[in-house]
Amino acid sequence: MFKMKLPFEEREYSVIMKQEAKSASEYGCAPEKRSIEELLRYGVVNIDKPKGPTSHQVSDYVKKILHISKAGHSGTLDPGVTGVLPVAIEDATRIVQALLPAGKEYICVMHLHKDIEEDTLRKELQNWQGIIHQKPPIKSSVRRIVRERTIYYLDILEIKEKDVLFRIGCQAGTYIRKFCHDVGLKLGGAHMAELRRTKAGPFAETTLCTLQDLTDALHYYQKGDDHKIRQIIQPIESAVAHLPKVVVFDSTINSLTHGRNLALPGIAQYDSDIKEGDMIAVLSLKGELVCLGTSLLSATQMKQEKGVAVNVERVFMKTSTYPRITS
Repeated sequence: MFKMKLPFEEREYSVIMKQEAKSASEYGCAPEKRSIEELLRYGVVNIDKPKGPTSHQVSDYVKKILHISKAGHSGTLDPGVTGVLPVAIEDATRIVQALLPAGKEYICVMHLHKDIEEDTLRKELQNWQGIIHQKPPIKSSVRRIVRERTIYYLDILEIKEKDVLFRIGCQAGTYIRKFCHDVGLKLGGAHMAELRRTKAGPFAETTLCTLQDLTDALHYYQKGDDHKIRQIIQPIESAVAHLPKVVVFDSTINSLTHGRNLALPGIAQYDSDIKEGDMIAVLSLKGELVCLGTSLLSATQMKQEKGVAVNVERVFMKTSTYPRITS
């Protein structure tokens, strides 16, 4: 039995407290208390991509609508595909690297080339759950070699004549068009007729907005009403909701913003399911994203007092946010 959840949604963990601490109110700012100006420099918009434009064009539309200099999307969708397209703006653009390897979910219509008995169809699709081998299509940005990919779940929603509507949760880098073609090879032919992405890591349809919604929200904001734009632009922290986390003391943050690795004495608390090699989100006590890095220790090893816990790779917090504190 396969659950209809992406791997991070099945995480079972507790927060382990190494040392209780409070954050100084005069430094930093909790994500939910940021001003609109800060969100416009450091936020993510979950765009409902329409049919027609490329993902790059949609990012460019976001940039023009908000009058900003940078916008970057997480995970390319073909022009004919709709749905979840997180777009990071301004100083948040590098966060898309944390979303690219995250699992994805799609709703797909696969058209069969001949009539197939329903029992035969369902039995065949069951065989495609778990690890599959897939060669990227000719029109792809990656090297065309056979790769292992994991199908986390596949649920047939409706069968109408030769059209099969199904939900699929899969590892990043799985090509659904190629998936339909490969399934069709076992069934006398099939192709992808329609596709919509419903999840990209922690982003789902519940927070989608259209390009018109974004345009309207900015208009109301310029007229003095920030309600809509505050609903639409999410803080950068929403893009790391799927990652294991480590929380650090105020006194630790300044050195991290200068690129220093995170040592164990600087940790206030951490998630119990951290494994060596995991991508880790390092947060302040207020819940602000400080940096991303690779865990050098498991959660069990983080109980130790000495050693380096996280290799810092991407810093997002400005160096001036928390002062350098010396004893």
